Amino acid sequence: MNYDPQHHTLQLRDSQVHYVTAGEGRPVVLLHGWPQTWYAWRKIMTPLSRLYRVIAPDLRGLGDSSRPTSGFDKKTVARDIADLLQALGISSAYVVGHDWGGPVAFALAAFHPGLVSKLVMLDAAVPGDGSGTFSQQGRRWHHALHQTAELPEQLIRGREDIYLGWFYHHYGQVAGAISPEDEREYLRTYARDDTTRTGLAYYRALEQDVKDNAAFLEHHRLTMPVLAYGGAQAFGRGGETLSSLQRVASCVEGGVVEQCGHWIPEEQPEFITGEMIRFFETN
Repeated sequence: MNYDPQHHTLQLRDSQVHYVTAGEGRPVVLLHGWPQTWYAWRKIMTPLSRLYRVIAPDLRGLGDSSRPTSGFDKKTVARDIADLLQALGISSAYVVGHDWGGPVAFALAAFHPGLVSKLVMLDAAVPGDGSGTFSQQGRRWHHALHQTAELPEQLIRGREDIYLGWFYHHYGQVAGAISPEDEREYLRTYARDDTTRTGLAYYRALEQDVKDNAAFLEHHRLTMPVLAYGGAQAFGRGGETLSSLQRVASCVEGGVVEQCGHWIPEEQPEFITGEMIRFFETN
């Protein structure tokens, strides 16, 4: 069996998705966030692929996927993932989301019933969960900046290494978890002018995300098993990830990852891989 990541592209309705696969077996879908790509999962793909068929797409507008002009609300991004899985002949999968990949994973579970059999959320919260804490009362200061029209593009353009580097260096607890080589791989696509626009669009769609999720949660809760972890230090969300998922789902477990900030798959890959396998294998 080939455990080395294989790269693919697929044309969807209004965009082209780049995705990476490895292994065979029950499908596990890994959804990254900002300012990252599928590459955020590099430390856990091989161990997971020894047991599962792992699929790690670049989300709409990011990485090596195409740059559409619209559609960055998480319901639409989730539709991309649903279309990808349908094209691959997959009717049910375990789904893991980190950062913005978390709200995308939630939308996939909420608006595509039956597609997500188990859900894992890593250092993310659900917009519209009723808590009003998605931006942590301003602690995640970049949320407001990114939602500001035009200004952040002018500040970031040509300085992507400085701006994004601040997040790579300060949002985590484990020094060197994202190496200079890793930063260069992220910047390979994030230094493109159109990626600044599409990356910020994830934040600018937040109001719509809240409306979509609140409408769903008015009458529904997620019923599949959910595993929720936040990083304990630095800019990790701590217990907020678990509490957010407890508001929106009926069967939730998890907690905090110690000696870890926001970048859980890169800071504590062995711990979270073990927890994911345990969770997937539990009836």
